[in-house]
Amino acid sequence: MSSTEGPGPGLSRNLVYLLKHAQLRMAELTTRALTPYGIDGRELGVLLALADLEPASQQQAARRLGIDRTTMVAMLDALEGKGLVSRHPHADDRRRNVVELTDAGKDTLRLAVKASADAEREFLAPLSPQAAERLRTSLQTIVIRPDA
Repeated sequence: MSSTEGPGPGLSRNLVYLLKHAQLRMAELTTRALTPYGIDGRELGVLLALADLEPASQQQAARRLGIDRTTMVAMLDALEGKGLVSRHPHADDRRRNVVELTDAGKDTLRLAVKASADAEREFLAPLSPQAAERLRTSLQTIVIRPDA
């Protein structure tokens, strides 16, 4: 490899560079894994959040994902168009929409979670199982801080 190929010693230790390129690789693997199910990684995140909260309001799901209301509505519109979620007024508060996975959404979620897990295994394959778990735990510590 010549000195002009690869990231070089400065970039190869730069955390921003490493995280960006790790995310790009993980996104590439996930996109490939989820394509047969007609969803992308963001949509899988919405389905997972809804499954954890079901039935949930649009606002609850948006807060859990850390996205704004407008983005959430657009994502739910797309998922509803695919027949994966349904929205209806809350029984006690007709101003709130409740979002639930349809049967097709539940089936898609089950298959997509397995495909996503396979993509994660491929991504983590260069690491030992212990190192892969340390990476996941370290990222959880950084991203999901209890004091935040």
